[in-house]
Amino acid sequence: MSSTIYNISFDCADPYELSGFWAEALDRSRHPEDQPGADETVLLPADGVGPQVYFQRVPEGRSAKNRLHICLQPTDRARDAEVERLLGLGATHVADHREPDGTGWAVLADPEGNEFCVLRSAAERR
Repeated sequence: MSSTIYNISFDCADPYELSGFWAEALDRSRHPEDQPGADETVLLPADGVGPQVYFQRVPEGRSAKNRLHICLQPTDRARDAEVERLLGLGATHVADHREPDGTGWAVLADPEGNEFCVLRSAAERR
């Protein structure tokens, strides 16, 4: 018997604020009981499928490169358009590994500095 991923957790300074960024990025809803100032918040799986995304307040800030990061693949827009959308939501640009032939990825960071990648959409890969 195997295990499944129940949630993906982010340690952060402000769970409600950071979960707001990721709610927009992933088109997910916060748990209806989540409130500003809470020590933990949860983004619910879209259509009940997939892991929850959990945010918990910790006293220390990020001090090193992520040992685990998320790679996003846009479903309804091109990679470069998704990068621009995420930058507009408050992400910052960390590194660019996009190639002239359209391959590669962009590395961004969320408002608390957690790095993540944006890959090409499935349509762009075809």
